Amino acid sequence: MLTAAMVAIAVGMMTIVAYWTVSSTLRESVDKDLATEASALLQQAVQPTTMVDAQKVVDNFRLYNSATRVSIRLPASSFVIGDDIPQLTSAESAGTDAVMATVDGERIYSKRSESGATVLLARDMTSLNQLITSLGLVLLLVGLFGIFLAIAAGMMVAKAGLRPIRRLHAAVDRVRRTDELRPIEVIGNDELADLTCGFNEMLEALENSRRRQADLVADAGHELKTPLTSMRTNIELLMMMQRSGGVGISEEDRQALERDVIAQMEELSTLIGDLVDLARDDVPETSLEQVDLLEVIDDALMRVKRRRPDVQFKTNTTPWYLDGDTHGLGRAILNLLDNAAKWSPHDGVVRLAMTPLFDGTVEITVADSGPGIPEEDREKVFERFFRSVQARSTPGSGLGLAIVKQTIERHGGTITAGESSDGGAEMRVVLPGFAMPGELEKSRLGAGRKRKNRRS
Repeated sequence: MLTAAMVAIAVGMMTIVAYWTVSSTLRESVDKDLATEASALLQQAVQPTTMVDAQKVVDNFRLYNSATRVSIRLPASSFVIGDDIPQLTSAESAGTDAVMATVDGERIYSKRSESGATVLLARDMTSLNQLITSLGLVLLLVGLFGIFLAIAAGMMVAKAGLRPIRRLHAAVDRVRRTDELRPIEVIGNDELADLTCGFNEMLEALENSRRRQADLVADAGHELKTPLTSMRTNIELLMMMQRSGGVGISEEDRQALERDVIAQMEELSTLIGDLVDLARDDVPETSLEQVDLLEVIDDALMRVKRRRPDVQFKTNTTPWYLDGDTHGLGRAILNLLDNAAKWSPHDGVVRLAMTPLFDGTVEITVADSGPGIPEEDREKVFERFFRSVQARSTPGSGLGLAIVKQTIERHGGTITAGESSDGGAEMRVVLPGFAMPGELEKSRLGAGRKRKNRRS
C-alpha cells in the first residue's frame, strides 16, 4: 500500500505537470501564430496598394487561414474591413500596441502600428480545448493504469519476497503443532535464503539437543536400573530375614548384604550427582570468579589420598590463576585423579604435572601406572556412559570423563587422552589463565577499558 501510494503521488504529479505543460505549449503556439500573422498583415496594411484594396488582402489571408477570422482598420479611418471581431476593451489595450485575450471561446489578438493601422485576428479555440481535454483524459487513464499496475506489481513482488518468510512461519507452526524439526528448503542466495539457512541451523541444533536429552534420559535410566535392581533384591532378602527371625542365613552374610545395600546407595548417589553435573547448564559469566588452580589441585589431591592410601602421588605444580567455577574445576580435577588412582595397582604411582606454555595457557597432565586406554577408545572415553571392555568389570557410571570434558571446554580449554611413559593412561588438559593474579587483574581492567571504548 505504501508503494502504491508513492507511485500514485508520483504519477499524479507527472500527469498534472504533463497536462499543464502540453496545454500551455499549445496555447502559446496559437498566440505566436496569431502574433506572426498579425505582424505580416500590419505590414501590408500600411502599403499604398493596401490602402486602395484592403479587401483583397483580407480575402487572400482567408484563403490560406480559413480557421482564423480577420479584420483591418486602416489609418485615419473608422471603417473596419473584414470579419466582425469584438473590439478589446480600452482597459485591455490601454498603453499597448498589442494585446491578446480570450472572448467567447475565441483567442483574439489585436495589434496597432505607429501609423494607426489596426489588425484584429480571432481563432476559435474549441478544437484546441477539445484536444487539451482529450489529452487530460488520456493522461488520467494512463495515470490510473499506472497506479493499478504499480499496485499489482507491488503485490506480486511482496508476495514473492514474503514467500520465504511464509515458509518460515509455516515451519514454526509445524514445529509447534507436530514437534517435527524437519529443515526448510533453501531457495536462492539472498538475505532471506541466509535467514532460512540460519533457521535450519537452529532446527538442527534443537534436534541435536533433543537427541542428546533423549540419549541422556535413556542411558541414565539404563544405568540406574542395574543398582536399583540389585539393591531391591538385597533389601527384599533382608526383609525376609527380618520376618523369619534370621533363620537360614549367617550373621556374616547379613552384614555382607547390608554392606552391599550401603555400597549400592552410594553408587546411586554418585551416579545421580554425576547426572546433575552433566546436565547442568553452562555457568553464567556473572558467577565466574578468580580461581587459584594450585589450591584446587591440592584440595583434590588431599581427598584422593584419603581414598587410596596405597597409591603414591607425585606432583610438579606451579601457580596458575583463571576466571572460572571453583566447584566445577575442583570436580573435574578430582575425577581425573580418582580415575588415575582407580586404575593404578597397589603401590602404583599417579603423576600430576603443570607446565606453563608460551601462548598464555597451562598444560596439566595426569598419568597413572594402570593398563592404559586402547588407542581406538581414546576419543570415546569422553562420551557419556562409555565404558571400555576392561572397565566394565569395575564400579563406575561412565560419566566422570564426560563431566571433565564438559567442564574443561566450558572454561575455554581442551582435554585429550594418551599413553603415559610406563604404559598407563595419561590425560592432557590445556587451560587458559595467568601465572600471577596481578596479570589477571590487568587483563580484566584492559578488557573493561575496551568495552567502555566500544560503548563510547
